[in-house]
Amino acid sequence: MDKIKVDNYRTNKNFKISDNETFEDFGKSEKELKKELSKIRRELGEFQDIIYAHGKYSILVCLQGMDTAGKDSLIREVFKDFNVSGVEVHSFKVPTELELSHNYLWRHYLVLPAKGKFGVFNRTHYENVLVTRVHPEYILNEHIPGIHTVEDIDQKFWDKRFEQINDFERHLAENGTLIFKFFLNLSKEEQRQRLLRRLALKEKHWKFSPGDLKERKLWDVYQHCYEEAISKTTHDHAPWFVVPADNKKATRIIIASILLESLKKYKDIKEPMLSEKIMANLDSYEEQLQSE
Repeated sequence: MDKIKVDNYRTNKNFKISDNETFEDFGKSEKELKKELSKIRRELGEFQDIIYAHGKYSILVCLQGMDTAGKDSLIREVFKDFNVSGVEVHSFKVPTELELSHNYLWRHYLVLPAKGKFGVFNRTHYENVLVTRVHPEYILNEHIPGIHTVEDIDQKFWDKRFEQINDFERHLAENGTLIFKFFLNLSKEEQRQRLLRRLALKEKHWKFSPGDLKERKLWDVYQHCYEEAISKTTHDHAPWFVVPADNKKATRIIIASILLESLKKYKDIKEPMLSEKIMANLDSYEEQLQSE
């Protein structure tokens, strides 16, 4: 299989969801796709060791998509060959009372990855311009000065929030965080089929919520909000990648490939060298150990 071309999935400020495919299989069988992912994630896992030893960059992977887009299984499969101590996954649910007593980015700052580590956000700080935009009444729970009713939440409010998110990501990037933002582009029909599977299979019942159907009715509103959020926050230092999500196996290959190929471009990421003094005495250290 040919290497994934990263730029094929990188979006720009003229982003339109309708311009992007929701399905991909690269002309391969499921068995072939599974084998290809195994190869890529093994190489990605090996490169993770080098990033950890290098210790100067942290990597933030942001996953966004409609319900059933496959974020959980993607995390499980793409990062399967990582050293578990080198990757941390955080899923952002409805804000707690404590989180709401701080600014909306506070809880995201708390769990940013350390140098040498990967952080994966399953749903991200973008929920604050997606779910809250579809349901602006949620903003009232943040107790923001000057915001008393939903009518106070106008376009200027959202533009300011986009600006704040851009500032947040710029600050991270300027201090050594490599940011990758992925929108899992799922079709409405595929979501319907996945919801039906959750209802049909007993072992998947726990994943289903009647709220999923209520949110599904707002599909077009969400699509509009995604388009504006992505187009206003994609930058070279924090790019958005739009990935077809109807075929989970292909989705995983694309994301793993984008991470691997992009990280390999940082030629300064290398295993640290031992000092000349230590190198000069390696034989002596070996003799000491052999003589025990």
